[in-house]
Amino acid sequence: MSLASPRSFQRYVALGDSSTEGLDDPDGRGGYRGWSQRLAERLSEVQGELAYANLAVRGLTTAEVRARQLDAALALKPDLATLFCGTNDVTQARFDADRVAADIEVMQRSLTASGATVLSFTLPDLTPLMPLARLISPRIARLNRALASAAQRSGSLLVDFAAYPVATDPRLWSEDRIHANAAGHARIAEALAYALRLPGSSESWLQPLVPPLQRTRRERWSAEMQWWTRHFLPWLGQGLLGRSSSHGRGPKCPTLTSMRGQASL
Repeated sequence: MSLASPRSFQRYVALGDSSTEGLDDPDGRGGYRGWSQRLAERLSEVQGELAYANLAVRGLTTAEVRARQLDAALALKPDLATLFCGTNDVTQARFDADRVAADIEVMQRSLTASGATVLSFTLPDLTPLMPLARLISPRIARLNRALASAAQRSGSLLVDFAAYPVATDPRLWSEDRIHANAAGHARIAEALAYALRLPGSSESWLQPLVPPLQRTRRERWSAEMQWWTRHFLPWLGQGLLGRSSSHGRGPKCPTLTSMRGQASL
């Protein structure tokens, strides 16, 4: 990961899917906070003020993020943008790594060409969280290679979460094992703050949690059964019916909103 030179930002726009939207990091008001809002709060605390927009919509593929969010993001003239998507691509029946890579690079290049500093990050192999994920681990590896190549060619910053074992500590993930929980979102925000070299940021985000997680066989079995019944089977049924969680949903925060000295991470 290459660190940016320290600087201030006026307009931060976040693009992406449910991760950028903030699932599962409740804000206490019926919505979601999430790592992008946490990063915006951190920036406003450091700088005193920041204009922030979040165009994310859960359930979108990379092609849909490009089609629905790129032009809107460019119209907001950001000098900072975050872009994370691809999870919904690797879980589909068909996965076109070249298409995903091309869409990501177009978005990164367009944003950097407009004058924005662009941050993206990799998706860790989810197998330690759910054994079934070994079926898509080759896809995740291809996605991450595409992200690294796109970032290098476009001049974007890339935080490689896949390189650090702590990224798949179950204590940083929600019950569905697809979204980060509040602690996980805080870690992501801290990593991005460190990539931007914000005052007070550090490499603490990559340190393992202590003590090590230890669960009995019975606890592991119970957790697996709950995951299958509460999350995997409903998700599978939704997919078979052709339903997307993005249906009827708009961007989380489509216009730039002023944030002044918001709470830190």
